Amino acid sequence: MAKKTILLTGGMGYIGSHTAVELLNSGYKVVLYDNLSNSDIKVKDRIQEITNKEIFFVRGNTLDTKLLKKTLIDNNINSVIHFAGFKAVGESVEKPINYFENNISGSVSLLRAMQEVGIKKIVFSSSATVYGKPEYLPYDEDHPTCAVNPYGRTKLHIEEMLKDVCASDRDFSAICMRYFNPVGAHESGLIGENPRDIPNNLMPYITQVASGKVKYLNIYGDDYPTKDGTGVRDYIHVMDLANGHIKGLNYLKDNCGWNAFNLGIESGVSVLDMVKTFEDVNQVDIPYKIRDRRSGDIAEFFSNSEKAQTILHWSPKKNIEDMCRDAWRFQKNLNSWK
Repeated sequence: MAKKTILLTGGMGYIGSHTAVELLNSGYKVVLYDNLSNSDIKVKDRIQEITNKEIFFVRGNTLDTKLLKKTLIDNNINSVIHFAGFKAVGESVEKPINYFENNISGSVSLLRAMQEVGIKKIVFSSSATVYGKPEYLPYDEDHPTCAVNPYGRTKLHIEEMLKDVCASDRDFSAICMRYFNPVGAHESGLIGENPRDIPNNLMPYITQVASGKVKYLNIYGDDYPTKDGTGVRDYIHVMDLANGHIKGLNYLKDNCGWNAFNLGIESGVSVLDMVKTFEDVNQVDIPYKIRDRRSGDIAEFFSNSEKAQTILHWSPKKNIEDMCRDAWRFQKNLNSWK
């Protein structure tokens, strides 16, 4: 039997595009809905080149309930994966109202459209930032939630909205995927993380230093209580993350209600370890400078993902070396395209 059609809001973005590849390769039909505010229309062609399958694209904002509803109806959508949203922590502190409007109001608009059409299955792109500062490590899904910035608070508020919707409708199903630190790219090098401005995340910063676009990497703090003094984070390959969404959709087929799952590799990698691994794997030098700690940063941040492994039958397959190799391959391709 043919698999269903899935709508991906923010589907042209970093995680959305890689998930689209996994969905298409798993036999699903895919509709990408994106306003291209932080993505490139060329991604659609690259997804089709990777998969040799057609995808449908709608340019639109999640605040446009009418267009969302039309898209759901016209394409006979079965389930939604909701990626669309602003995602820079620093920017969210500077422009919180923009984040509340886009992320929260956009999600309300999407849920309204789904309700009016009768679609009751959604996987939400959440974040481990909903936990805030650790009361214990590793974080599991029972860890108290206490987001400490506007970006994280929008994710937590949307999670709570979905929980309330599920409580109001016993047939509604929602999964919140709490990502740790997605890195890497598709092994083809055709799609990957391509921030338009100065990168906020470590890996694209490293790749831009490697390519000469940026002179050196700023490392914020070398006096944390970690093995080398730099911050430790849980990095997960974007293709493993994408696969987690397939597992989530499979779970939604037979399960109703609200659930949250951590997606991480359950171990921490320091900034300096990531830099050294990138240099060793790709045979490039990454000059860096040590800066003062940033306000709000914590020493360590990593997951317990046992729940996803047990319930969703998901587990990460790729290691840090894969992440570094794939990210650099994409960056080199990006340089040649430009």
